[in-house]
Amino acid sequence: MSNLRIDNSVRLIGKLRLGNNVYIAQGSVLRSIDDSITIGNSSWVLENSVLIGTPEHSLKVGSKTIFGHKCIAIGAEIGDLCEIGNGVIFLPSSKIGNMCIFGEGTIIPEGRVIPDGSVVVGRPGRIIRKLTTEDKNMISRMRGNDISLSSYVENIIDNEAKEGEKMGNLYEYGVKYPVVAESAFIYDSAEITGDVTVGNNSVIGSGVRIVGNSHGPVKIGNNVQILENSVLHLLPDNELVIDDNVIIGPGCIIHGTNIGSNTIIESGSIVCDYSKLGKNTLVKSGSLVKQRSVFEDNQIVEGFPAKIVGENTEIQKKPAWAL
Repeated sequence: MSNLRIDNSVRLIGKLRLGNNVYIAQGSVLRSIDDSITIGNSSWVLENSVLIGTPEHSLKVGSKTIFGHKCIAIGAEIGDLCEIGNGVIFLPSSKIGNMCIFGEGTIIPEGRVIPDGSVVVGRPGRIIRKLTTEDKNMISRMRGNDISLSSYVENIIDNEAKEGEKMGNLYEYGVKYPVVAESAFIYDSAEITGDVTVGNNSVIGSGVRIVGNSHGPVKIGNNVQILENSVLHLLPDNELVIDDNVIIGPGCIIHGTNIGSNTIIESGSIVCDYSKLGKNTLVKSGSLVKQRSVFEDNQIVEGFPAKIVGENTEIQKKPAWAL
């Protein structure tokens, strides 16, 4: 594995197939459910990104593709020589051609197909033009003026022992110390500080930060999942309450809010202070729930800022990307 560069703070979960000279930077998490992540030679995943593959939608990344900081990719197919800006989100079954450029913060919806040589920006992403000669020169320059592709050489990583060796870190703040149910599981790179309560059978994923300092309390119910690299915090004189059976996707920012039971908040969403989400709410990926927003039970919300786009008529099932 000497030809792989993987930082010590990276977490690799499940069976992953990585090409030669792959680089995974600090704080990134790759979670492969049932052998569902393949990354080509010389691709880079920069800091605090989250890549997830599932049996329904495997994640396949080509060679010499570079993810910027805090990117999220779930069950997508991404070609060779792509240049992916910071904070880009790829959703399941999206298919990306070779040598594409994505502007920062772009969201590629489920099932979207992007042809070779596209420049894509927006939420949702839209193709604004085809690559110019200047674009192609930039892609080449960022790869040392070598865009040749070598034959794929596979390195298999299977359930490295970093996960599950020990529970995550709990920190005191003043006289407050986190209270975590015995049946809860805190992944080893997660950190919980201060006035925080975690209920039965809840799971706090890799790289999650939950901060209940002088602004607490943070109350997390039973059977809650808070997934990779999400951050929970709140403003003074407020509280953050998450009811039972809530799932918060990877890369979210959740501030002092009330989240009703059976709610699902998809990847890369932001929920701001003094807001309220009713029971069985679905917040779509990359949405922004503004301060003091109130959404009643069974709503589907999406956008930047989030607005009601539909209604849930049944209790939501756990998504394939959940733990």
